[in-house]
Amino acid sequence: MIFVKEHFYNGRKLLSICDGNLIGKEFEEGKKVLNISKTFYHGEPMFEKDILELIEQDTLLNIVGEESVRFALKNNLIDKEGIAKIKEIPYAMRL
Repeated sequence: MIFVKEHFYNGRKLLSICDGNLIGKEFEEGKKVLNISKTFYHGEPMFEKDILELIEQDTLLNIVGEESVRFALKNNLIDKEGIAKIKEIPYAMRL
């Protein structure tokens, strides 16, 4: 299940989109840390069509997890080249 939480940053909408099974976990690889905090990521579980309705052209996206990244790629929200991984957990941002 994909969870979505809406934030506002410098007057712009930011959506944190995350696989539910990752929320509250932290992954480290060398000096890189991926902290999937409940405060930032634990929003509402949503279907893909509902997530797409929230996204506007200038919406910032912070995406974490296999299912969430796959959804973002399928809907052309991010480029494959923009995906990074920490401990095999994919994440991407759209600024």
